[in-house]
Amino acid sequence: MISPAAPTSDRISFGHFTLAAGERLLLRQGVPVDLGTRSFDILAALAARPNQIVSKKDLLAQVWPDVTVEEGSLRFHIANLRKALGDGRDGARYIATLTGRGYCFVAPVSRVDGQNSVQSEVVVSYPQANLPSRLIRMVGRTDDTIALSTRLAGTRFVTVVGTGGVGKTTVAVAVGHDLIEAFAGAVHFVDLGALSDSNLVAATVASTLGLPLQSDDPTSGLVAYLADKRILLILDTCEHVIDAAADLAARIFATAPQAHLLATSREPLQVEGEYIYKLEPLLCAPDDQDLAPSVAQSFPATQLFLERAAASGARLDLQDADAAIVASICRKLDGVPLAIELAAGRVASYGLQKTAELLDERLTLLWPGQRSAPPRQKTLQATLDWSYGLLSELERHLLRRLAVFVGHFSIDAVLDVVTSATIDDALVFGTIDSLIAKSMVAARPAGATMRYRLLDTTRAYALQLDVDDAELESLAERHAAHYLRWLEETRAEWPTLSSAVQRSLHLAGLANVRTALDWCFGPDGNTEVGVRLAAAAAPVFLSMSLLAECHRWTAQAVLALDDTTGGGLEEMRLQAALGVSLMFTRGGKDAARVALNRSLAIADRRGDALDQLQILGPLQMFHLRRGEFTSALHYAERCSVIAGTLEDSVSTTLAHSLMGISLHLSGELDRAQMAVEAALRYGPRSDRTTTNYLGFDGRILASAILARTLWLQGHPDRARERALLTIKDAEVLNHPLTLSIALVWAISVFLWVGDLENAEEQIDRLSSRAEFHSLGPYLALGRGFKGELAIRRGNASSGVESLRSCLAELHAAPYELLTTPLNVAFIQGLASTGRSAEALSLIDETIRQVEANGDLCYMPELLRVKGSHVLAALRADSDEEVELCFRRSLELSNRQGARAWELRTAVDLAFLLAARGQREGARALLEPIFARFGEGLETADLQSAALLLARLN
Repeated sequence: MISPAAPTSDRISFGHFTLAAGERLLLRQGVPVDLGTRSFDILAALAARPNQIVSKKDLLAQVWPDVTVEEGSLRFHIANLRKALGDGRDGARYIATLTGRGYCFVAPVSRVDGQNSVQSEVVVSYPQANLPSRLIRMVGRTDDTIALSTRLAGTRFVTVVGTGGVGKTTVAVAVGHDLIEAFAGAVHFVDLGALSDSNLVAATVASTLGLPLQSDDPTSGLVAYLADKRILLILDTCEHVIDAAADLAARIFATAPQAHLLATSREPLQVEGEYIYKLEPLLCAPDDQDLAPSVAQSFPATQLFLERAAASGARLDLQDADAAIVASICRKLDGVPLAIELAAGRVASYGLQKTAELLDERLTLLWPGQRSAPPRQKTLQATLDWSYGLLSELERHLLRRLAVFVGHFSIDAVLDVVTSATIDDALVFGTIDSLIAKSMVAARPAGATMRYRLLDTTRAYALQLDVDDAELESLAERHAAHYLRWLEETRAEWPTLSSAVQRSLHLAGLANVRTALDWCFGPDGNTEVGVRLAAAAAPVFLSMSLLAECHRWTAQAVLALDDTTGGGLEEMRLQAALGVSLMFTRGGKDAARVALNRSLAIADRRGDALDQLQILGPLQMFHLRRGEFTSALHYAERCSVIAGTLEDSVSTTLAHSLMGISLHLSGELDRAQMAVEAALRYGPRSDRTTTNYLGFDGRILASAILARTLWLQGHPDRARERALLTIKDAEVLNHPLTLSIALVWAISVFLWVGDLENAEEQIDRLSSRAEFHSLGPYLALGRGFKGELAIRRGNASSGVESLRSCLAELHAAPYELLTTPLNVAFIQGLASTGRSAEALSLIDETIRQVEANGDLCYMPELLRVKGSHVLAALRADSDEEVELCFRRSLELSNRQGARAWELRTAVDLAFLLAARGQREGARALLEPIFARFGEGLETADLQSAALLLARLN
């Protein structure tokens, strides 16, 4: 174990603090800090051994020597100590927890001279050390430096390996500073990066140590000198002199038992005794359109970007939109610190948005960095030139070919695409291994296989290299053909993938499919392959909710069809996917109808039941969304008939789900409940999904419709619980369109039960997802729900205008699936603002539309609203007509089994009867209806009923 040298003073300084252990005093900028006895003892114990792991057992023994206490007491005092120090605020780090091992004091420590109280950095106490200055604040590498310091203690020889610009030198220098006391100043940094002759490696190390070696064999003299020395040698940038550095390190390790070696290289030295430490890029924030600034700034890549942007003169006030941009830039640069620093340095000149655009257009490899940086790190171009120059001709040739891939790729893809008459499989395997070792190709396990990729910076560099046009065309054609085969071979697997985790391995090739489609439909591409590729890719795009992209490629492929490729299986699939993507992104336009009908005609001609089912489902949804509910029920019934001939659980789920929503909207609630419960009971669980048929998961639709049905049937608590469960289940699937559908239907339940806070939260989620994924109708729905919410909260004027705008947009789409309940809210808002004539006109028109189109589940509520909010406001002598509306509403709601509508109407009619002096009749009407409710007594509707009954008794 590496142990620090004995302290020269009992006063140490770290950050803004000075600790005088002998005086039991902690000062913050000269002001005493009040610490409890145990907390002070813990701090003193940890600070006395900086950058060393102190086990929980040792801490307990030192702080509570004569008392047996639980680890919980230690955790409690550690938490208080961190709070007193401000650990974690403004990037300050003092105490790190190493799970299962103990705690470590990680802040840079300085000794304070007791005579004059002047701080001096530890490194200054050892003038023989030649360490470069450490960064004032190193972002995201504290755990790496601790791990490396610990590893050096156990193995004596560690090589930090990573791609260019990842921060190997920075971390190595930090480790040197952390251990300088442990080696009594015998820490020496040797920069091998400037060497052009590997024969000079040993001489350079000897020169750094001040050894006047005169022989022709400096290695032997150097090794002999180090034989009994306790020393830490940092050999920086070994990759271009790898053989000589490896030989020297191996000899030192074997013959100098107290010597410790820390090397940095883009590939391992591969000698006896070496422990390889892979330095990964900085962790980046996830791709999330709802990424909060506070969350984004918790990731090291974002922190580094913001610090370097500020240092260059840019002041970023990170708001929601900016957080997503910064996170995107960091991901684009793969979390490589050098690349992030160079990009951040451009923000002061170009602004954040323009910097991001420049990176999207092409990675700007020539952006300059700090003047003090080594030449190889002044630009990304220089860093990559350095790495490329170290490759063999075969490695360079393969690297240029690998640039055809975007993102992750498999070894099978490489063998399919990259091999040629001169590069066989054996050469590919060997060269891939070499490129991985040299940090030019990244590798990671994916299940039982490995996935490979070029970092975006490396790929951008490789694409600039000269390649013969004929070779490029051949590569692109083989690349497209490989991913077409991949999609065709995995087609049967797609219906079995119901979660993001299950889909992740398959979807790793999606970026390459896009690249292949770009080439196929480009000026030099192969449109025949493109048509087949687009047809095979369409289910993938639907499964990922990439609806705009699905529309783009299927539309382009349909335009490329000719007499040879039209009328077959490919066109059927293309037209179906085109119709679905149009339906969800642009509403019920005729273009979607034309595409779906064309697809169904081909399916009917082919006579395949499964093909027909896959197209009838989207057609049913299309007619629902247009407000043609009777036609939608017809397609749902056809689905049920066909599904009955197939022994397929997905088909059964699809049929039950579609029947459930059609029956629900037509007001047949009992049959709707049986249908959706059948979809949930007999449908697939985790192994199958209807996403490829509909563009969303039919089980979630069934669950959402069940929630609405339960509310209408008089079970508000169960309805709310089911709505929440539907959202939770949709979140697990990680499918944006499916989640949006769950939110749309759940919001209506929250509004009905009066849970306005939850409704508002889910409306905001719906709006943000609809905007991010280009779901135009759902974006309009979000605004409509906002309007209804405003009316319910008493802001009728604002709500009315929001609803007016929303309904106009939905009618234009057309998207009429939910315009009836929005009209009800609009009517109530109009009546509240004194526009009764306009409200009466709209309610009469809405009733006519419902009777014509078939969404009869809303008719009881429409009749109630007409009676209570419109006629009563227009004419004082309208009681009989109002009562007639109420009686018709009660009759219809009773026939449908819609107890929720029945209760609302009974309350309004009871008020009317009581106002006429018919109190007994009012109670006789309301009491039995109210008594049928066994839950939801805190909801607004039931509280109104209870209050009225109390007055009537």
